[in-house]
Amino acid sequence: MPNVTDRYHNLVKTLKEITTLDSAASLLSWDEQTFMPKKGAELRANQASLLARMSHEKFTDSWIGEMLRELEGSELTRERYSDSEVNIRWTRRLYDRATKVPPKLVEEMSRTAVLAYEAWVAARKKADYKEFQPWLQKTLELKREEAKCVGYKGHIYNALLDSFEPDETAENLTQVFAALRGPLVELIGKITSSGRKAPVEILERKYPAAMQEKLSREAAAKIGFDFEAGRLDVAVHPFCQGLGPGDCRMTTRYDENYFGDAFFGVLHESGHGLYNQGLESEHWGTPRGEYISLGIHESQSRMWENLVGRSASFWRFYFPKAKDAFGETLRDVNEEQWVFAINDVRPSLIRTESDEATYNLHILLRFELEQAMLSGDLAVADIPAAWNEKMKKYLGLTPPDDSKGCLQDVHWSGGAIGYFPTYTLGNLYAAQFFQQARKDLGDLDGQFSRGEFGNLLSWLRQNIHRHGRRYSARELVKKVTGRELSWEPLVAHLKEKASRLYGVN
Repeated sequence: MPNVTDRYHNLVKTLKEITTLDSAASLLSWDEQTFMPKKGAELRANQASLLARMSHEKFTDSWIGEMLRELEGSELTRERYSDSEVNIRWTRRLYDRATKVPPKLVEEMSRTAVLAYEAWVAARKKADYKEFQPWLQKTLELKREEAKCVGYKGHIYNALLDSFEPDETAENLTQVFAALRGPLVELIGKITSSGRKAPVEILERKYPAAMQEKLSREAAAKIGFDFEAGRLDVAVHPFCQGLGPGDCRMTTRYDENYFGDAFFGVLHESGHGLYNQGLESEHWGTPRGEYISLGIHESQSRMWENLVGRSASFWRFYFPKAKDAFGETLRDVNEEQWVFAINDVRPSLIRTESDEATYNLHILLRFELEQAMLSGDLAVADIPAAWNEKMKKYLGLTPPDDSKGCLQDVHWSGGAIGYFPTYTLGNLYAAQFFQQARKDLGDLDGQFSRGEFGNLLSWLRQNIHRHGRRYSARELVKKVTGRELSWEPLVAHLKEKASRLYGVN
């Protein structure tokens, strides 16, 4: 009869097989958003739903439950945070959730996500919400059914939020966001009334896509992204897909009349990519080799995009390269003007193009709408009007059409309802981690100005990436920084930058 160690190894082997199936599904998803022919959507939906059902059925097999019952309480779980304890604890958590969801629902959600994505792309292109509306209605119905299956306490939103940010709740996030909103609105008001205007027009000149790609690739490689284990392509909505050890796919989009989208988008996705490449490959396929939460994942992308990539010290090193790349376009621009332009603070329509200060107001809007949509308090037909109303309330802007309003994000098409709050959590985590990194690593600005990013990456590898799911997000923040998650480091960072650029306190 197999002993407990043999049973554990069999469990790990099975988990790795399931993850291989999921990785194949992820590759199909990446292809759908990059190279798949338009007429391939129906076939892709069938492929994706089949793989989702196969993975779900394999993971919810009663054998997994039997193995967990035998392993729980064994010597393999006695040492908290050991590799085996983490894998057994997390597998139990994921197994209990998965076994509550019928395979037919899993298959239908996967199929709908593919077809809804194609409908979203077409609707966004035409700025026609009604073309996407029936797919969003169906997606919401499926997500409500999923929430009912898995169960929840408090708001129905908690059932979906937990998939992205384990142990987090809508009730707690409401308090966190409320504490952050006041200081943010006050700071944005001071900036707006300062009378200083960033020279953003220099970002709206002619920037050939080929040179943008070259510069972006160089920057991604410089901060540590391994292009022999990854690639960069074009998609409607930028994303990063970690398929497994040695294969991480990033995408971006280029606008030849605006510099910021692609370059900072690539830095952002590179942050995700660095996290994916920093997970310990020997644990791939098990919880020990998976990221902790989307909030922690987002902290890595926002750190490299904003705390590093928009810093004056980064451009002390990189601006000469930009001038070489774009020649006449930047002939009359100096480093100080450039840094001010890329750190412009003003309300904007598009979340992915918004600045560090106003970004979280975009998330608050989506967080509130998602709760209302899911609970049924907001009808799907009324979403564009509700969106525009909240845009006016929080940012003082009204979208000219739905492509710049409720159709701008890809998330709802894929059923990722409950995802958006992790962006603000990522900003909070990033600021708090970066504050600690400064204490531990000394003069980071001096290092960045010399093009040295290895110390920061090594610090992130040691303190965050290598742990996989060993700790919860809350545990990790406290372990790394010595304190609970706080809004204060983010506001302090924003105030310091506003003081330097806008002369406000």
